[in-house]
Amino acid sequence: MGHKVNPKAFRIGPLFTWDSRWFASDKQYKFVVVEDALIRKNLLKKLATAGVAKIEIERSINKITLIIHVVRPGMVIGRGGAGLEELKKYIQVEILKHRTREKHLEVSKTLKVELKIEPVKEPNLSAYFVANQIADQLAKRLPAKRVCNFALEKVMNSGAKGVKIMLAGRIGGAEISRRETYKVGSLPLSTIRENIDFAATPSLTKSGYIGVKVWICKN
Repeated sequence: MGHKVNPKAFRIGPLFTWDSRWFASDKQYKFVVVEDALIRKNLLKKLATAGVAKIEIERSINKITLIIHVVRPGMVIGRGGAGLEELKKYIQVEILKHRTREKHLEVSKTLKVELKIEPVKEPNLSAYFVANQIADQLAKRLPAKRVCNFALEKVMNSGAKGVKIMLAGRIGGAEISRRETYKVGSLPLSTIRENIDFAATPSLTKSGYIGVKVWICKN
């Protein structure tokens, strides 16, 4: 079960809700999904230093609400909210560019973008944040074992019931790619009532990509 199903998708309904919440017609659906992916990709790139943990998207007529969960909210908001206004304009421009290319989507110059910045209380319990930190450290050529053991310790000290980290690729620049797993505590993947956060992200090292997967079982 744990190898086949995304732990978050498996728990949608009882524990989690969708990160994108909107309705679209059959013809427009695929274009809106692509637009959501584009918004997330651009935001994750632009706010890399702020430590983004999750981006939620809600849509209504001519209005998009983005709820961004970040570790360092001050870096996003900026002095006197200047950073927030700049980010809003940037997203509007990117959406209008995409809609101009995709003729199936309605191009509206009155499109409103609302941003809500939510601070992450305990960043070490966010699987995406932990996976990104590991990926960044591996890209800087730090020893994989030390990086993973340090991450395990930090997550467990933050109050997690269990954590698992899996690396796959040419770890440490080895000739033959392999898979390494580091695990501490309890991690029942087949129990729906357990709150398990999951994230997968690639790390581009000198010898190629290393895949990083993180599972965190929260209390």
